[in-house]
This record gives sequence, C-alpha cells and structure tokens, in this order.
Amino acid sequence: MPNASNLSWHERVPKVELHIHLEGAIPLDALWQLVQKYSSDSSVSDIDALQRKFQYKDFPHFIETWIWKNQFLREYDDFTFIAEVFYSPLTFAQNGLKPQKLTEAVCTGISRVKQTEISLIMDFSRDNGVADAEKNLPAVNEMKQMGVIGVGLGGSEQKYPPELYAEIYEKARKMGFHTGAHAGEAAGPESVWGAILSLKVERIGHGTRAIEDEGLIKYLADTQIPLEVCPLSNVRTGVVKSIDVHPVKKFFDAGLLVTINTDDPAMFGNSLAKEYQLLEERLGFSRDDIRMLILNGIKASWLSDNRKKAMTERFIKDNNWFA
Repeated sequence: MPNASNLSWHERVPKVELHIHLEGAIPLDALWQLVQKYSSDSSVSDIDALQRKFQYKDFPHFIETWIWKNQFLREYDDFTFIAEVFYSPLTFAQNGLKPQKLTEAVCTGISRVKQTEISLIMDFSRDNGVADAEKNLPAVNEMKQMGVIGVGLGGSEQKYPPELYAEIYEKARKMGFHTGAHAGEAAGPESVWGAILSLKVERIGHGTRAIEDEGLIKYLADTQIPLEVCPLSNVRTGVVKSIDVHPVKKFFDAGLLVTINTDDPAMFGNSLAKEYQLLEERLGFSRDDIRMLILNGIKASWLSDNRKKAMTERFIKDNNWFA
C-alpha cells in the first residue's frame, strides 16, 4: 500500500461513484483465479492472455467480451469472492443461480469491505429479453430487504430501445425502487429521450450522445436529470474516438448535472483518480470543477437528504479536499 503522502491529489481526494458494474470490476488476478478454477477456454493460457482479451473493436465486441467473461461466474461463492455497484443477477439464472441467493452472496462479499459504503442497483440486461425481466420481477422485489435500492437497464442498447421496458419500470417504481438506465451510449439521443419519457428514469447512465441533440441538452440542463458519465469507458468501447473529443466538458459548461464514473474499471484499466487526472490535463477542468463533479455525485445519489448533507460536509472538511 503506497504511503498517502506519495499519492497525487486525484488519488487522495474523497470520491463517490454512481455507475460501476460489479462484474466489470473483478480485479484481473481474481478473474484469473476463476478462469483457472473452471479452465474452460484454451485461448486464455496465462494472465497476460487474459488481459489481452480486454481490447475492444467496438461496443458490440465489448458486449461479446462481457458475456464471455461471465462464464467464469458459476457458483454463489464466486460472487462473494469478487464483491470485495450495478450487478446483473438475472444473467446467471442459466447457471442455476437464484437471484435472491446470488444477491446474498454479493452482500456477504461487500460486507467485508469496511472502508467503503456500497449500495446495489439490479441491472436488467436487454440481451436477456423483456419476458425474462418480467418473469423475474417478483424475485427482484424480494431483493429490497437485502440492500438493493434501484433497478437499471444495460446490455445492447443499439438493439433494444428503452420503450420496451416501460411497463416493467412502472412496476419496479411501484415496488419502491429507484430507476436508472443506460442510454446514449451505443445508441443516439433518441435512446436518452426514451429513457426519460418512457421509463421516467431518475438518472441516465452515460448519456454521451445527448450532445447530438441541442434540445435534449437544454432539457437535461433545465430538469437536472443526472448523467452518469464514463469518459474512459466511452473511449475504450469506441463510443468516442479519444478523450480529447469527449463531450463531458460541454455538458458541464452547459449546466448539466454531470457525475464521473469508471463503469467497468477492471475491463477498461481505469480508476476515478485517472478519470479526474485526464479531465484536468486533457479537457480543461480545474480542480474546483472536479470538486463540483464529486459533489454532484453526492447530490445525484439515492441517499436521504440528511445523508447527502452529512457526506458533503465530511468531504469538504477532509484534509485532502483542497490539498
């Protein structure tokens, strides 16, 4: 563990993150242990070969790799092992894993991390189909008692528009869940509009391609619907060509409620510290801007107002806030 005095400000400043997938945050050495446990892919002969798997031609190739990786999560203990946070328990039903028990396994792993507070958002995968989400809604409802606070929608956005899930989202809201959805990542601004108007989401995951619609930018600024922006993720999956042309600064300057997130840090080789550093060095964000982005994360969270106030005060008083 490096001495705190040797860390950069971007590493030391207190952080909050709204958009990170459990299955995309498995440390490489932990995933290698799971590959060895099941040893079902001869193309991955060592940990270096595993790391090379996480190079993507485009967004569909990233989804293909995501599905490939999931074959190494087969038992409840595997989820306790990696949970040390969107997660997708319904995806693993094909392995005979029940969503409720899988959630218990994840919570067991999370409980071992004392320094970080984590809440869970259950992610419906578009690739599993609407019928699968509908069938599993009763199981999702039971997860509230285990600390699941919201539902999300991920997967192949370019194939499955948000409107397909309107009825499911309405039922989830009535069950007491917060709601968000991936939109404007692999599909255009029409997907963001669909998530807002049909799913009535509280937050938008990514929202990158909202930049293509001036009317949408104004709407997002006026309503302050938060964006869970994931700059380096968008670069790695080819949603944008490079960090230098990412629209996050335009969003910020237009008054949108922008938060910064890593998405799948183990699959993209990023961290919040690296995201902040690149925002400052390549996109013209000041440190005051970055502090505002961090506080936006608290504001956009699904904590109670009292918890948000307390966390904001704690961050601002932290010795590393201005250091």
